Amino acid sequence: MVIFGLLIYLQMRIKALIIFLALENFMLPCFTKQLLGFDCPGCGLQRSLLFLVKGEFVSAFLMYPAIYSMLALFTFLGFNKLYPVKHSNTITITLMVSTVGFILINYILKFI
Repeated sequence: MVIFGLLIYLQMRIKALIIFLALENFMLPCFTKQLLGFDCPGCGLQRSLLFLVKGEFVSAFLMYPAIYSMLALFTFLGFNKLYPVKHSNTITITLMVSTVGFILINYILKFI
């Protein structure tokens, strides 16, 4: 019985892995780039998330440098919702400013 449960679990994990690896075929195009011809500030976010799912952390950062500050922000917001933190406003504002800063710096450097 335990072996049967383990086999079902492994089969489900393999199917999930196949779905994650096939996400490249279903990524949305950047409409700003298609309509106006230049990148938007969010260009690279989908590919960066895909690199994170695949475990390619350096490639994820090189694709979209704001990915880690964004993940830290969303993780903290979720954690703060469950377990309120004393100085949560200061931490949230700091994480937001760093995320927006990374996004803007990356966007400006794309045009240089």
